[in-house]
Amino acid sequence: MKHAILPLTILFLLLGCNDSTKEKPLDNGRDDSKTKEFPKLEPNRYNVAFLIMDGVYNTELTAPFDIFQHTVFRDSIKAMNVFTVANTEEPITSFEGMRILPDFNYVKDSLPKIDILVVPSAQHHLDTDLEDEVMLDFVRKVDKEAQYITSHCDGAFVLAKAGLLDDVVSTTFPSDIDQMRDMFPKLDIRKDVLFVHDGKYITSAGGAKSFEAALYLSEHLYGKDIAESLAKGLVIDWDLKNVPHLKIE
Repeated sequence: MKHAILPLTILFLLLGCNDSTKEKPLDNGRDDSKTKEFPKLEPNRYNVAFLIMDGVYNTELTAPFDIFQHTVFRDSIKAMNVFTVANTEEPITSFEGMRILPDFNYVKDSLPKIDILVVPSAQHHLDTDLEDEVMLDFVRKVDKEAQYITSHCDGAFVLAKAGLLDDVVSTTFPSDIDQMRDMFPKLDIRKDVLFVHDGKYITSAGGAKSFEAALYLSEHLYGKDIAESLAKGLVIDWDLKNVPHLKIE
């Protein structure tokens, strides 16, 4: 009798282990039961969307983000709500390895009206990103209502591919100007300036000079004193007269 009980006991133990393994879900570090939380957008502010994707460059994203976000600490101005938009809810990995969780998925979510669109440079803005018709259509759609469209470094290639720069003067990352001219031969693309403002479009050379382009838009919207205050808060010497730029009247 003892010999008959032992195998049956072992069988129950094995079955118990197998059932436990099947019932235990893999821990992917996410709680999918939670409802997505969107950023709180204060009324009576400019809504500023940053278009991000894998390979986005840190500086072209964080420089204008810093400048614009700091407007909330200035009195008596129409400050800015800043947020990111992407084609996914999954974390975006920047070129330098920073992981960023997008605020809005422009493919699925209901987005607020975007007053200012910022297009930072990304790793594939000269090639495969320009084949992303969903992204390009999003940029075109935002352009219809936005007050300003800005790009940094090779973000100008996205604006050009979307057809937004056909009738305006623009610029891009200095070493990519010739390639942009080859790719878009009908465009008026300028060298030797850090940014160009033509109509509602502001295109910049990017890199650390993305700060200057963002400060310029701040001065354009709020005046010199506010721009100098924002620059001082980030230990930046700001004097528009000393910045090589072009404004098309």
